[in-house]
This record gives sequence, C-alpha cells and structure tokens, in this order.
Amino acid sequence: MEHHTVPTTVLWDIDGTLVLNAASPGNLYHLALERAVGRDLVLKVGHQHGRTDAGLIAEHVRAHDLDDALIPTVSRHLRDLTDERYGRGERRSPAPGAIALVRRFAELGWRNALLTGNSAHRARVKLAGAGFDVDAFDWEHSYFGDEEVERTGVTSRAAAALTGTRAVVLGDTPRDGAAAGAVGIPFVAVATGVYDVDALRATGAVAVARDCVQDAGLLEEAIAGLAPLR
Repeated sequence: MEHHTVPTTVLWDIDGTLVLNAASPGNLYHLALERAVGRDLVLKVGHQHGRTDAGLIAEHVRAHDLDDALIPTVSRHLRDLTDERYGRGERRSPAPGAIALVRRFAELGWRNALLTGNSAHRARVKLAGAGFDVDAFDWEHSYFGDEEVERTGVTSRAAAALTGTRAVVLGDTPRDGAAAGAVGIPFVAVATGVYDVDALRATGAVAVARDCVQDAGLLEEAIAGLAPLR
C-alpha cells in the first residue's frame, strides 16, 4: 500500500470517540437555557449525538418559541455549568485505547487535532478531566462547533485549511461521517459511542473499529493509505 509523505492530520471527535458519553447527555443544554430565562422549563429536546453545541442550543431555544438573540447567553451559561461540574469533581472516562492511540499517531509524526461540536473551552475541560494531555492536540489546527449550527460548517473550515494534505475525521456517529463526506474528508469510525459497528459501516466509512484497542492497527493502516485532500 502506498503511504503518502504529505502531512497527516487526524481530526478527532470528542464525545463517544476520545471520551465516553455522559450518563445524561444533553441535560446541560436544557439547564443552561433555564438559567438564561430564569425559570424552570419543560424539557422538549432530546440529545442528538453528533450535533454541535450551537445547533443544540438553537434547537432548545426554538422549541420554547424564544428569540434566537438568547443563544449567546445560553452558550455562556453552558460554559459556566461545564466549569462548575468540573469543579465539583465530575469527570468523563477516556474511551478504551484512545489515549494510547493519540500517542501512537504522534509517534508516527501525525498531527492529532480536534473536530468537535464543542467549544475549545469545553473540549479542554472534557479532555483534561478524562486524563488526556491537552497539549498532545494541535489547537491551532482544530475546529469547533460552538458557533456552527450545522456540523458541515465545522468540516468545511477544516477542508479549506487542509487541502493538499492528508486529513481524516475520526468519529463515532453517522453525523460525523455525513459532515466529513459533504466536504470530501475521509471518515473512519469507532464504535465506542451509541452506534454499533453495523450502523457505522452503513455510513461508507473507510474503516470501522470496534474500539481503539482491538482495532488500533486497522485505524492506523486505513489512515496511512489515504490520499491527500483535493
């Protein structure tokens, strides 16, 4: 198999990929909205894996027929709630093998970066809490979803910046794959989130791993064989 010598960027998703999903995913968005309006609200939006922070906040706001002008305020409360939970000692667990695979990719000379629906701040809190070295990631070449309602807005920025180099999105949801495919970035999937291997194979992913332990070699080989982005 031909191994291209151009720079390689692995764009890791966070929730369900680098860190295991929270026990109650999505409730923080609802709590942030309640803080923004100053009263209790009926929960009208269930969590949708693979969505961006901005998209989930917008959906919660609109579900209650509130003005979109409230979105930045909700976003600030979401950041505050994230910090408060971290301060109380709440931590996420790393996905099996993820820390070791980040280290392995770095040994290969590949750039570990992020492509996530979270903000950069929330990404740092989650990763640090799960035991990752946050400096193992290239934050200047990472892409965040706190201002993008649709995930394709995040992948579009990544594709424009990384044209001519080898890049891949590594995620755990069909939305990750759809957003990558929409802009021509290859997708490799890992079944450590809510979707199983069969569901992820249906995305057309270049490779699908059970996790970053059992199929670490599969992921490495799949990424090594990719051509540069056009």
